[in-house]
Amino acid sequence: MNLSWMFRCLSAACLAGVAVAGAAQAATPAEQLAAYSALAGSPPSVERGRTLFTTRHGREWSCSSCHGAEPRQDGKHASTGKVIAPLAPAFNARRFTDPAKTEKWFRRNCNDVIGRVCSPAEKADVLGWLLQIKP
Repeated sequence: MNLSWMFRCLSAACLAGVAVAGAAQAATPAEQLAAYSALAGSPPSVERGRTLFTTRHGREWSCSSCHGAEPRQDGKHASTGKVIAPLAPAFNARRFTDPAKTEKWFRRNCNDVIGRVCSPAEKADVLGWLLQIKP
């Protein structure tokens, strides 16, 4: 059995276990990034994360359509106008602290933006980019 494959499966199981625990078990953004990176089998790319976030992918919206090109500030939902708190963890301490919410929003937003579920590498790239945004 391939050890890399086993490591990715164990990482997936850990991430799933943390997600199932939900609010009962908080995680840091860095811990979630490590789990996504392990699942991807490679470190995140900040540039790929920025590009994924700011580019339209054949659909009506990009991530930045609602979260803003600079996720240091409040965004606004493109169709409802609802205010969205800053996405970068350095500007919103509650971001990426609940793995279940992280998965829920990645699932919804990736479907809206890309038309499919994001891969662990794509999640790691976006989260890696967001984590490097500092005040």
